[in-house]
Amino acid sequence: MALAISDKRIDRDEYLQGELCSEVRHEFVAGNVYPMSGGTMGHQRVAQNFLRMAGNELSGKSCFPTGSDFKVRVTLASEEDAFYYPDGMIICEPVPNEAQFTDSPTIILEVLSPSTRRIDETQKLRDYLTIPTLQTYVMAEQDSPHLTIYRRDGDGFRREVVGGLEASLELPEAGLNISLAEMYRDVS
Repeated sequence: MALAISDKRIDRDEYLQGELCSEVRHEFVAGNVYPMSGGTMGHQRVAQNFLRMAGNELSGKSCFPTGSDFKVRVTLASEEDAFYYPDGMIICEPVPNEAQFTDSPTIILEVLSPSTRRIDETQKLRDYLTIPTLQTYVMAEQDSPHLTIYRRDGDGFRREVVGGLEASLELPEAGLNISLAEMYRDVS
């Protein structure tokens, strides 16, 4: 996220309507709108490899992946909404075709980059972990096979670190096991 594009707060319906026709994607946090910046090829490859592998393994099953063009809604402690565009999600509940967002992801993936790392590791971590359906939040480095994972454990989350091309990202809540060698294929 970058700086707010204006000091004027907007309501969520105005934001959602604007996103339908905007050429630039924006995230929305409690009435403030932030333009999304572009990413690197490494960032794109990690996200796309994750989505391709998840899509192949989940074909014909009730869970399905979504990419960075689909939003997640988070209800903040202030009772206001935030809308984010994660790099990837696995959703295990039905979502209507006309929906612009989900508020019930099972897994969220963010690929870390220098411009988004601080937000992904602080604000989004705090917000995502309040989603009742979320089981796993994965933060993936964009240039090396290294993941920081937050898994639901009772009433909270536990942090795990997984790294190396021989490791796997195990996501039993969706029936997935993704090799980091495949997730980081073609990332130099």
